[in-house]
Amino acid sequence: MPSEDVQGGPLTILLVEDHLPHAELVKRTLQVHPIAHRLYHVGDGEAALAYLFRHGKYADPATSPRPHVVLLDLRLPKLNGLEVLKAIRASRELHTVPVVILTTSTAERDVVCAYEHHVNSYLVKPVDYAQFSQLMHDLGFYWLNWNYYPGW
Repeated sequence: MPSEDVQGGPLTILLVEDHLPHAELVKRTLQVHPIAHRLYHVGDGEAALAYLFRHGKYADPATSPRPHVVLLDLRLPKLNGLEVLKAIRASRELHTVPVVILTTSTAERDVVCAYEHHVNSYLVKPVDYAQFSQLMHDLGFYWLNWNYYPGW
């Protein structure tokens, strides 16, 4: 992991979300959060793994820094979110990165499978805009303010 000063510097968040309205809502909600952060967005599972493993256009750590937390949708094109989660957890380099599933799926099999693959949190996106906004505010507050990160 990078040797960035996480506790004093901005946190890096990787948002893996193919639904652009949801991605925009996450971005806008986190923008108003008072904690310094950098949000990077990719729209499919293959791009997520390319970013995380620094392949192709994501090879430069200056423009594609390692995330301190990944917000991961389950229903993604190319590779689904569970496949991305499995790859993260199988990697010696990435297995400690916190991953939060952020999805519309309430299917028990999805929840169980995510936790079997060591997801840190499983959140269901509310349909209501105000509730979605509140969820993102609370999520941002927890991961950007309360959670303590190791000196990666």
